[in-house]
Amino acid sequence: MEGMIFSYWRGELADNRRKTKKKGAEPAHVKLPAEFKPGIPLQAFMGWDGFAIRAKNVSVVDMCRAYMEAVQAVSCGKCFPCRVGTKVIAEALERITQGKGRMKDIDHMDALGRSIMEGSKCQVGQTGPMPLLAALKHYHGEFESVIKNKKKVPRGQYRVKLTAPCMNVCPAHLDIPTYIERIAEGNFDDSLRVIRERTCLAGTLGRICIRPCESNCRRLNVDEPLDIRHLKRFVADYELEKKKTPLVPTPRAQKDKKIAIIGAGPAGLSCAYYLALKGYSVTIFEQLDEPGGMAAVGIPDYRLPRPILRREADVVTSLGVEIKYNTEVGKDITLSAMKKEYAAIFIGVGAQGSMPMGVEGEAAGYKGFIPGVQYLYSINKGADPYPEGKRVAVVGGGNVAIDCVRSSFRIEKKDVNLLYRRTRKEMPADDVEIHDAEEEAVRFEYLCAPTKIIERKGKVVGVECIKMELGEPDASGRRRPVPIKGSEFVVDTDILIPAIGQRVDLSFMEEKDGIRATKWSTVAADDQTFQTSQPGVFSAGDCVTGPDVLVRAAGHARLAAEMIDLYLQGERVEMSDEERLERLMAEIGVYDAEENIGIIPGARREQLEMLPPDTRKRTFAEVEKGFPIDAAMREAARCLRCYRVGLVAIGT
Repeated sequence: MEGMIFSYWRGELADNRRKTKKKGAEPAHVKLPAEFKPGIPLQAFMGWDGFAIRAKNVSVVDMCRAYMEAVQAVSCGKCFPCRVGTKVIAEALERITQGKGRMKDIDHMDALGRSIMEGSKCQVGQTGPMPLLAALKHYHGEFESVIKNKKKVPRGQYRVKLTAPCMNVCPAHLDIPTYIERIAEGNFDDSLRVIRERTCLAGTLGRICIRPCESNCRRLNVDEPLDIRHLKRFVADYELEKKKTPLVPTPRAQKDKKIAIIGAGPAGLSCAYYLALKGYSVTIFEQLDEPGGMAAVGIPDYRLPRPILRREADVVTSLGVEIKYNTEVGKDITLSAMKKEYAAIFIGVGAQGSMPMGVEGEAAGYKGFIPGVQYLYSINKGADPYPEGKRVAVVGGGNVAIDCVRSSFRIEKKDVNLLYRRTRKEMPADDVEIHDAEEEAVRFEYLCAPTKIIERKGKVVGVECIKMELGEPDASGRRRPVPIKGSEFVVDTDILIPAIGQRVDLSFMEEKDGIRATKWSTVAADDQTFQTSQPGVFSAGDCVTGPDVLVRAAGHARLAAEMIDLYLQGERVEMSDEERLERLMAEIGVYDAEENIGIIPGARREQLEMLPPDTRKRTFAEVEKGFPIDAAMREAARCLRCYRVGLVAIGT
């Protein structure tokens, strides 16, 4: 197959059916890979904005039948046009492909499809008939031919995926529209049940997830995105406040294979949860004396209270998972010893080391020079890392840097500064966290970089910096900071905290273990199967990606559990069709920021109550209060239920 035979997507038409020798037009808005998976061609795609065809032997009529059956199957039934109309269309297409169609069926389906789109309350009905209407227009002759010939149309092979802009971009692929709909209906327990199908960390992610879903919420095209993150927190908190026993799926029958997991952070807990549900005996080896990994000791309590993490770890252990605390792999137990006792191993360690700044005096051991991760660890363990220091300068622009400056006020540091080499616009930290730090009177010094640590009698007394200007974009897409010659200046400080990045410590892996590492000192694991170079050893999370967001670590760990199960069952370890479809949908693009939804703005986004800046900067109490019930239900009611149905036709 070469190029696209036909494509109609987002109103763009590329019709190459009559092209012979000349290369046909390539559509700009939809790109289809040649293969669905190795050796299996991807022949066509049909979805919410049209359809595209790569193979001449695809029956558009039969593809429409399969697509409308899929749409009808996911119709919630709450509005008459979608519930009944999609059923009537699906039945008509079934009749046509069985050689029993009538010419009037074509006009009837066209009229009914338009009626469904105009009269439905959610996107299942509003977008479901769209590709059928496009097919009736552009492949009208094929429909007529099938009806006239009165012959059965051979059934194609299809794979169907229900998605939505928010859930596709979510690294854990939570069924966001459903759990939000349950909240709007007042069914909070079932909302949490839906969430726990994809993550065991609802309360944690409900507080610290970077919420990519909200940047892909179609409500953003109307007014403001839904507060998806805090709705997740709401149902987790509701269960806790009502002292309910956590509702988790029933584990499968116990299997006789044991699995070892290194690290009780988000990746390790998530992998253990899903393996335990599959019936495996799971043991987690954790270096710290509590669960949560870097989420526990690297994120301050005012953002993520420790009891929340502990409760979610308790949910995991309630399934029979054992966590061995204060156990350092490589010292208390080796990987080679694990391999003898366990049928599979999952490595889920976090990025607990700090990246060096590369400035003069950094390695001299001056008092008051404290890497960001170490600084937060001490604070989260209840200790002031350097009591005699009162002035703080943090170098960096990520969430760790913001956590360091905000935590400094909470341990009674009086003068707190953040030094960043670019501008606020380029800061990678969560904008909400930056805003909160500004409200708490952190001083931001932009466009500057440290060049030398200034010390007196072995103690930090200041840092020399140089002013920067922004040049051309670098590999990250952000404009490169360039030093301005002769612009050096000094920032007086007792404590200097580098927070420019984290790194993974793989010293627990010995050469004899046979697990390959990358040049970035991360575990080399396949991005589809999460297998390492050693059979039976899998890995996901920060130790594979480098420092990354918690939700991706949790999502990848769930997929890794699927791969471990395949391995232990003696089946081929490969990406599931469902995950392939998720990735294909992401390539096509489920969210269209330019879409004109045509809805008049209504209820505004609900706002969480927060402690006042002058109060919260002096306490580690959680700064945000959760939604009350009425506010959560109002916010959930803003959801447009933007489900999309995607279908691919595959060859053999």
